[in-house]
Amino acid sequence: MACVAKMSVETESLLQEVKENIEAAQNYRSELQQRLQGLSQARKQVRGSSSHTREALHRHFQELQTSLSRVLGERLNSLLQEVDAIERESVSPLDDCQKLIEHGISAADELLREGEAAIRCGISDREEKLCHFAKKALHIQLDSLPEVPALVDVPCVSAQLDNSLLRVMQEHVGRHGNVSSHPPVQIEELVERPGSILVRWCKVDEDFTPQEYRLQYRRNNAAQYEDAYVGKDCEFLVLHLDPQTDYLFRVCARGEGRTEWSPWSIPQTGYTTLTPHEWCPGVDGYILSSRKNIAMRSDSSQGYGRSCVLYSSSPTYFCGQTLTFRISAAGQMHRHDSVGVCADNQAGVESLQRDQAVCISTNGAVFVNGKEMTNQLPAVTVGSAVTFDMEMVSLFPLSSNNNPTDGGTFKLRVTIGSGNREVVFDWLLDQAVDSLFFGCSFEHPGWKVLVF
Repeated sequence: MACVAKMSVETESLLQEVKENIEAAQNYRSELQQRLQGLSQARKQVRGSSSHTREALHRHFQELQTSLSRVLGERLNSLLQEVDAIERESVSPLDDCQKLIEHGISAADELLREGEAAIRCGISDREEKLCHFAKKALHIQLDSLPEVPALVDVPCVSAQLDNSLLRVMQEHVGRHGNVSSHPPVQIEELVERPGSILVRWCKVDEDFTPQEYRLQYRRNNAAQYEDAYVGKDCEFLVLHLDPQTDYLFRVCARGEGRTEWSPWSIPQTGYTTLTPHEWCPGVDGYILSSRKNIAMRSDSSQGYGRSCVLYSSSPTYFCGQTLTFRISAAGQMHRHDSVGVCADNQAGVESLQRDQAVCISTNGAVFVNGKEMTNQLPAVTVGSAVTFDMEMVSLFPLSSNNNPTDGGTFKLRVTIGSGNREVVFDWLLDQAVDSLFFGCSFEHPGWKVLVF
């Protein structure tokens, strides 16, 4: 029995080992298949990009050849027309002179024939014919000869051709275009934001000195890319994107002292799952854009200072994100003017400078739960961008069942940036919140703010 039990244990051990080896083999095969798929994609990228580059080179140089042939043909025709014009203008007086000389030769031949005939005629008619000949000779003016221009006074047409043009063209053509195995810049990171994607890129060619960058994007099923950004920064937030939709992004650069753009980076696919930030529609005193991300304070509200706070349509701001307010137009300032974040969308208040809210006023004052801080930021003007960043610090004290929603104090570390300055502080809330509202309050019309 002991032997059977021992064999049973060994069998179980072997069976377990076999199962583990089978699982390891399956994982190994799966990993190899994934690598094989990656290798296939890499080969496809090499062959596809090579084929595309060949087509681009053929097309470009064919266009150059056609254009150069046309330009050379046009220049040749222009020079030939100049030769024709010079020849026409120069030969015309020579033709006139030739006609005059030929007429004189013809008249002289006729006079010679008449003179010889007068000499050979009979005595009875000789005197008459000799007199007629003498008069005719006097009329022809045999001592008057037309002037023929000297060769130095006649145009001698020639072409001055600079043979160095071919050498210059060869030098330029020899340097024209280049083939690279890797683009000098590549997209480094795609970060989803509410209704937008933050694109970051970097230089990967150490010998390449970029002067400026160019970012393009398109929907995955669209045919054409469109420009999103041209400038010196290495990141850009692409706004107005639809959630749950794939977008392709690519970037290139212009080298220092160059006019042409570098090859495009390998396109990267990105999408956002986050709902775009929107202002709440239908609030008296505010006009919204079609995408509801821009709000403008109008003068339609009944009396300033009464319920002039505009909130987001829902609590779409989460800790760990950056919320940005960009001021695109400004009106008259008021001490209640503010932009900020709040735990609720309390109605009937005249400003965000209240409990359960943090905000910055247009004069740069920072308010936390309705109390003004000693630290102050630059005043908000047209073009200002105010950012809010938050992270959870702690929950305390907790209730007996450790449920943060049952009560206690919720602490968030808040960073507000404006201009080139920022303030950092802790914000205490009565209870934990998963998401926050944002809002703005302006007393006078003319203010316009974009949120993203």
